[in-house]
Amino acid sequence: MTIKKSKGFTIIELLVVVAIIAVLAAIVLVNVTAYINQGKNAAIKGNLATTLTNGAVFYDTNSDYDGFCASSNFTGPSAAITAAGGTAVCDDTPDTAWCACSTLKTTTAEPVGSTFCVDSTGYKKVTVATCADRCDTADLGVCTDS
Repeated sequence: MTIKKSKGFTIIELLVVVAIIAVLAAIVLVNVTAYINQGKNAAIKGNLATTLTNGAVFYDTNSDYDGFCASSNFTGPSAAITAAGGTAVCDDTPDTAWCACSTLKTTTAEPVGSTFCVDSTGYKKVTVATCADRCDTADLGVCTDS
C-alpha cells in the first residue's frame, strides 16, 4: 500500500500565516495613523501661528480688530485648518483683541480633547479644554487655560 503525499498547505497553516500578516498590518497601521495625526496637528498649529502674523497686519491696517475673524486674514488659515481635520473658532468681540482656537487630532503628545489657542497678545498653547471654553466673549478676546 502506498501513501499518497498531499501537495500544498493545510488550512491550519494558511490560517496561521494570515493571522501573522493581520497582526503585523495592525501594528503598522497604528504607527502610520499616529504619524499622520502628528502631521495634521503641525499643520493646524502652523496655520494658527500664521493667524498671529495676520492679526498684526490687520491691526496695522485697521487700527483695531473689528472684523478680523470674518476677514481673509483668518478665513484663509481657517480653511487650511479644516482641511487638516481641525475645527477653527475665532472671537473678535471686543475690537481691541482677538482669540483663535482649533481642535487637535489625538496623538501621544496631544491627548483626547486637546486644543491649540492663539490670541492677539502672542499667546499660543496646547491645553485639554474646548475651544468654546478657551476663546469666548467673556474672556475679552484672549485665550484661557480653562
